[in-house]
Amino acid sequence: MGFRRLELGLNDNPSDLSGWDDCRRETGMSVDSVVVGSLKPKSEAYSGSLLGSADPNEREMALNSTRRHIRVAQLLGAPTVVVRGCHVGNAKLDAECRLLSVELEEATADEAILVREKIQEFVHKVQKRGQKQIEHFCRSLHLLRKEYPETRIAIEPGLQFNDLLNFEAMQWVLDDLAGKGVGYWHDTGRVFQRERAGLPGQGAWLDAYSKHMLGVHLQDATDDEHDLPPGAGRIDFRMLVEYVPKTIPKVIETHSKHGREEVLSAVQFLMGIGF
Repeated sequence: MGFRRLELGLNDNPSDLSGWDDCRRETGMSVDSVVVGSLKPKSEAYSGSLLGSADPNEREMALNSTRRHIRVAQLLGAPTVVVRGCHVGNAKLDAECRLLSVELEEATADEAILVREKIQEFVHKVQKRGQKQIEHFCRSLHLLRKEYPETRIAIEPGLQFNDLLNFEAMQWVLDDLAGKGVGYWHDTGRVFQRERAGLPGQGAWLDAYSKHMLGVHLQDATDDEHDLPPGAGRIDFRMLVEYVPKTIPKVIETHSKHGREEVLSAVQFLMGIGF
């Protein structure tokens, strides 16, 4: 499509990096960021990082996975890896999270008000239960920064209600790792979905964390769809323009079903509003 700056993201079929040096030399293409992720044992879903898992074996696997991603980033010349949160390791909370998600999707407009209140209470409970895991997460990032000081680490909000990296926890992590080459990575789609559930929205996240921002994932969404090209949904991207630093990577992150024409239209839309 003519892009010269890319992100290496999550994919069921890892990219073949052979010939990358020749491609970079001939086209001037660069990779600005690499997203960390791996499959959780006995699961078909991506785990996120699990760097904050209560299970020391899972934490060690997550550390090794992140190390591999950092080495790939260094091979590609990417200065930043993006680490996403992981859920609080509690089967009861997992089940409650799934139930609340279903309740929200099936609720009428009046019922949704009560469900959002329940979700807010649930997130507060997760925050209290997850404090020890946040400590593990911070220690893991401290270790990785010590081992790979030349690669920055950006942390991205979690999507599910039982994710460790909720609004308050993000501040704890950034405060703990201040001055350590760790920053914030904004995701418009994830924050929109959380806002629909009655949790802090784009404005609150940007007000609090834009000064720590190392990059942003730009995707649009509606009440029924996500991973849409920017401009195809309900997210107010104009609000982001005043917050997002001009020098950081701005990654269009959409579902693979959206083709060339839709992606290029998204680029034109973003450029038209000031990105």
